[in-house]
Amino acid sequence: LSGAALGGPVACVSKVELRVACKALLDRDTLNKSDPCVILMVQNQGQWTELDRTEVIKSNLHPVFAKVFTLDYYFEEVQKLRFEVYDIHGTHSIGTRDDDFLGGVECTLGQIVAQKKMVKPLFLKYAKYAGKSTITVHAEEISGNNGYVELFFCAKKLDDKDLFSKSDPFLEIYRINDDGTEQLVHRTEVIKNNLNPVWEPFKVSLISLCSCDEDRKLKCLVWDSDSRGKHDFIGEFYATFREMQKIGGGSKVTWDCMNPKYKLKKKNYKNSGVVILSDLKLHRVYSFLDYIMGGCQIHFTVAIDFTASNGDPRNSCSLHYINPYQPNEYLKALIAVGEICQDYDSDKRFSALGFGARIPPNYEVSHDFAINFNPEDDECEEIQGVVEAYQNCLPKIQLYGPTNVSPIISRIAKLSAGEETIKDASRYHILLILTDGVVTDMADTREAIVRASYQPLSIIIVGVGNADFTDMQILDGDDGVLRSPKGEPVLRDIVQFVPFRDFKTVSIAFLPFLILYLHPSLPPSTILSSAGLASATDGEA
Repeated sequence: LSGAALGGPVACVSKVELRVACKALLDRDTLNKSDPCVILMVQNQGQWTELDRTEVIKSNLHPVFAKVFTLDYYFEEVQKLRFEVYDIHGTHSIGTRDDDFLGGVECTLGQIVAQKKMVKPLFLKYAKYAGKSTITVHAEEISGNNGYVELFFCAKKLDDKDLFSKSDPFLEIYRINDDGTEQLVHRTEVIKNNLNPVWEPFKVSLISLCSCDEDRKLKCLVWDSDSRGKHDFIGEFYATFREMQKIGGGSKVTWDCMNPKYKLKKKNYKNSGVVILSDLKLHRVYSFLDYIMGGCQIHFTVAIDFTASNGDPRNSCSLHYINPYQPNEYLKALIAVGEICQDYDSDKRFSALGFGARIPPNYEVSHDFAINFNPEDDECEEIQGVVEAYQNCLPKIQLYGPTNVSPIISRIAKLSAGEETIKDASRYHILLILTDGVVTDMADTREAIVRASYQPLSIIIVGVGNADFTDMQILDGDDGVLRSPKGEPVLRDIVQFVPFRDFKTVSIAFLPFLILYLHPSLPPSTILSSAGLASATDGEA
């Protein structure tokens, strides 16, 4: 997320998967049936452009396409779509002749999502019906706790259906829905002339595979491909995602591929081959709500820059100037973030720290002090308590320098790592650093961030004022992996930097930061277990 991207309203967006099938298509071919392909068009500023297209299904007037269209669904926008069906000749290119066009239909993404299963007639030019042709579009929203799985299938000793050569097998997997209907999940490629095929591994979302229900039945069919579309049935088997997950430790999961007709007719019939799941890789996707609803406690720490470069607080030009009529830049940034953060902090108590100032009683410079001057308890009650502590602190300190932030990062990282004593609930730390300039101890800060990336901690750095913050982008991993001075990379990207001036009028824009940094690239248990906090499995975290 860039600062520019956060300058406007936060869009409500989710991922949607669309699958298409057609019935009773027009037959444009003289010798064979049509070879259909569906093209998905989207409208942008009045212009239609191709977004994606399905595979070509040979000689079939009732095609069920395996291709999955994945789209961003914006709740507040009208997203116009057009599905166009063509008869493909030879190559995958679209013909220019009118007789290649089998029909099309326009709709909005919102209509499909609302209906979940949309069935529409296809139209030719001039609003003319394309015979009795219809298109069916299924929509499934990808939920935050979903994820996807990568499956590796092969088969052994399949029945030979060809007279002069071996079978050309492919595998289809269908999900059986609650109403008994079957939804195609995946169709593999055809392996030519091979009774022991090894199909290419494929990825599929868990919502598509089994509606996130591990015990949902999956119907799997093996066919001998025929170029004219008349595929020969080899056999079938039923599976569940739970069965598939029994793979591990070098063991594989196998199913007998059965032909029911052979089973009835042949006394000694055993199977028509076996299908083997040789490997399975599960990739979970965790959302912000997965952490919160899993009992993860969020603890926020605010760190404020009190270096002299901010200007004398008694001067109206200072970034720390206390104006009785309107909050200064630091307070604006603090309130903007805090209003969002405090909803996720169960005890509503924030740690509030300062750095870069001389503090009483000895007025020695400190880069890690409690702004309420209570080292035993640096927490303040809600955001209002932090604001009051900040206002009370300013007259008692002397702004100084340099701008060293590594001590506070190291302090919070150490706190995060030392919480293995907490057994009843995991805790995740958010450190908000408000600063007016580039940090002085860049090398130490990089080292501290690399160390902190192993802990349940994320850091938001907000640049206050109009300084040149170009060098601060180094700490943000958006332009490449942050490394320590010795070259060690961060375990995960835990830092986001953005100048507050880019979006200070939109406080809600901070919410994506929170979601982004409670949605790290590693599973929750991996991050939390590094601090000895996780006792649940990835799926329970």
